[in-house]
Amino acid sequence: MAAGGFCKLPNGSVVVAMTLPSPGPGGGSVRVLVRAANRARALTRLRNLGLRAVYLRGNAEPPTPDEVTAVLHHPDGLIWRAAPDGAAELWHPIRALLRRGAAA
Repeated sequence: MAAGGFCKLPNGSVVVAMTLPSPGPGGGSVRVLVRAANRARALTRLRNLGLRAVYLRGNAEPPTPDEVTAVLHHPDGLIWRAAPDGAAELWHPIRALLRRGAAA
């Protein structure tokens, strides 16, 4: 089960953060951030990308203020990076993760 959480923004939208297993060989995990109108739509956006078994149960790992800022400034509102937060790694658009998983 994926660990994650959400936070509600003043305008009524939400930011959902989830730690998911990384696709492809090499293992590890990735932190995925999604901005949407509500939690259900955020999860639907992930499921439409092929991440079918994504569920958010509870609010154990909500997004940090830095993560919220990162996803708000991205035009797609859907970003990822390796889960053990390495300060040197930047956020990537979700297309880069899906290409990496498909290449494996």
